[in-house]
Amino acid sequence: MRRISLFDTTLRDGEQSPGVNLNVKEKLEIARQLERLGMDVIEAGFPASSNSDLLAVQEIAKTVKNSSITGLARSVKGDIDAAWEALKYSEEPRIHVFLATSPIHMKYKLNKTPDQVIETAVNAVKYAAKYFPVIQWSAEDACRSELPFLAKIVEEVIAAGAKIINIPDTVGYITPKEYGEIFKYLQQNVKGIENITLSSHCHDDLGMAVANALAAIENGVNQIEGTINGLGERAGNTALEELAVALHIRNDYYNATTGLVLNEIKRTSDLVSNLTGMIVPANKAVVGKNAFAHEAGIHQDGVLKEKTTYEIISPELVGVTTNSMVLGKHSGRHAFKSRLVELGYSLSDEELNKMFKAFKELTETKKEITDEDLKALMLEEKVATNDNGYELESLQVQFGTAQIPTATISLKTKDGEIIQEASTGAGSVEAIYNTLERCIGTTIQLTDYRIQSNTSGRDALAQVYVKVKIGDGEASGRGVAQDVLEASAKAYINAVNRCTIVPEKLGAI
Repeated sequence: MRRISLFDTTLRDGEQSPGVNLNVKEKLEIARQLERLGMDVIEAGFPASSNSDLLAVQEIAKTVKNSSITGLARSVKGDIDAAWEALKYSEEPRIHVFLATSPIHMKYKLNKTPDQVIETAVNAVKYAAKYFPVIQWSAEDACRSELPFLAKIVEEVIAAGAKIINIPDTVGYITPKEYGEIFKYLQQNVKGIENITLSSHCHDDLGMAVANALAAIENGVNQIEGTINGLGERAGNTALEELAVALHIRNDYYNATTGLVLNEIKRTSDLVSNLTGMIVPANKAVVGKNAFAHEAGIHQDGVLKEKTTYEIISPELVGVTTNSMVLGKHSGRHAFKSRLVELGYSLSDEELNKMFKAFKELTETKKEITDEDLKALMLEEKVATNDNGYELESLQVQFGTAQIPTATISLKTKDGEIIQEASTGAGSVEAIYNTLERCIGTTIQLTDYRIQSNTSGRDALAQVYVKVKIGDGEASGRGVAQDVLEASAKAYINAVNRCTIVPEKLGAI
């Protein structure tokens, strides 16, 4: 069987999703889980975009050893220098350099002639070769490029030292048949292409990213780029979990496999969803809540008699399992720690003590603690730990059908100062947010608000996701609590704190 290498760009292209911003600790946690998942290459960020992104890539390069770490760079010496500063600690330093090749990009964005574009690309690859043993070169907007020119520039960058050639469908425009024909054309018309790895990077604007990636594999491509849950610019990227499972289930057709540990898929999907605030749709293939649910009576009857009648993927294959262990107020530290380990969490003694205390506090108001509750507790702990600005000290809300909702809030600043304010609103949440805006002392625009429960039942934990804009900055935030209003306040504060660390998002391929 052919071995397909998977290149994950959740931490770069995925983070370019509007409103998503991850701090260093969160990026590192996702990177570690991607390593456990068996990802071959992790694009950890765009080092030149901001100092925080450089530091995040650097920390991941120092920590992750079983996946190759890379970073994105424009065809600019400063970008390549920043990438080397971040990636020189990696076990296998590699760089991902890109330049646009379509007529529309060359004319309107680059303002360069085709010959100037070739010269720029070649010079960038040669400069990168001074530092990096592995260079990947991408032709931005390749799928709207003229094929003779694309073949010419690919041949030139291969001669300059590129080891991997990536052909991105930057705007999600192409169809599977057309995409496959591009790779056929390049293999027939580019000298030296047999010595390099061909790579695919597809966007999902027309809903064909996974189909296009599979078409690329059918036409000789051995590396697929994508993200977990299909995150990314606009409509997102190839969902790598869908691609890997498709190759596994249909190995009879594709005769290709990946190195993913498939039963780590659901855990990875949940982590990425929780930390980015991008909720997975219930009908999402492979990892959606309804992926293994059967509603129709005929389907239920068939599955009860023989699962394969309507279930081509077993839940266990991707890590969806049921566990009979019920945690509650009488559960001890050992059982609590064991379940967290089974869920994929690794905690220090100090972290375990804090989590166990939070767990015991929750058992005072919630009889049975589910896996989703434990994940929510872990998320809440990370939110509280990673905040670097305001902290909620107290919240009081007065509401009645015959009175105006009023919120009174105390906030603590990172310097220890206590700020107290009160305000009203048309509803309780608006009263809270009006009060928080007064506490913070600046205009804050709420652009999105979502609430969900992590499980069923009246005592389920509430998870709130928000997006806010402060000036030119935009950030998402999240909060978890049994009380919906408390969770709403925490999410808002989390978003405000994050607005101070939003990196500039420069690149897309």
